[in-house]
Amino acid sequence: MFNKFLRENKIASYILTVIRLYVGYEFMLAGFEKISGGKFDVTGFLTGVAAHPVLSPTKAVEYPTYVSFLKHFAIPNAHLFNVLVPYGEFLVGVGLILGCLTTAAAFFGLVMNFSYVFAGVVSSNPLDILLGVIILAAGFNAGRIGLDRWVIPFVHKFGAKGNDPINSVKHSA
Repeated sequence: MFNKFLRENKIASYILTVIRLYVGYEFMLAGFEKISGGKFDVTGFLTGVAAHPVLSPTKAVEYPTYVSFLKHFAIPNAHLFNVLVPYGEFLVGVGLILGCLTTAAAFFGLVMNFSYVFAGVVSSNPLDILLGVIILAAGFNAGRIGLDRWVIPFVHKFGAKGNDPINSVKHSA
């Protein structure tokens, strides 16, 4: 019942717009500060998290897969993450504020928030995760008051061309 309200109700779309604007502003601001600061470097953070991972009460590494990802992929490719993190945060924020590809923006925002939580950084991430899940669960209705009203039908129309039997490629045996 709550999911139907989130996904179909017009009042919910107004509430979701307020949530979207708040989360989008937080992401866009965080990304903009990193971009405009000029010298964002994630290497120290990644190295510190890999060296001092989140531990369980029994002193075992709580997220061994995440630590392995950091050691074997993220740290060796820190130059890539130096670009992905600030521009990713900024673009997630812009997408949420404009209501453009809202569910995709919410998904990638959740990925970034969970990465910080796996690293042991609490900050505002739990609240952002909760609000991001609400936006993601609402689907199209979260971006109805935004550019998704025009973008999503265009994406569906463009994506449907591949399913058109007239335009599909036929292979002979």
